[in-house]
Amino acid sequence: MIEIEVQNESHQTQFRIKAVSVPRIGEGIRLKEPDGSWASYDVLDVWYQQADYGEVWVPYLHVKTTPAAGNAEAVPAPAMGAMPDQSMPIADFLAKFEGDDEHETVKLNLDISEED
Repeated sequence: MIEIEVQNESHQTQFRIKAVSVPRIGEGIRLKEPDGSWASYDVLDVWYQQADYGEVWVPYLHVKTTPAAGNAEAVPAPAMGAMPDQSMPIADFLAKFEGDDEHETVKLNLDISEED
């Protein structure tokens, strides 16, 4: 089990839950409301912070109540302007990553046997 710190934007509360996996941004989760009922929440942000007690990273979730289907406001789509033509020949693209000198291959010794 993973202990996750949850910051609830809707109720301005912070608490811990135990889960098998950490939800991703955009996923929905069910949490108990202060009145004991269950509600749906959207995961707005996920990050990890080092714990005070050692080399352990604790996951944090930032959640907000999922808007009801009838109360959801329509979000206007962003205005799409004309996209500039960014195409170029592959040779020109690869030339950006090549230096003035030719690359030399490096031979790796993958022998992990112990030498006496």
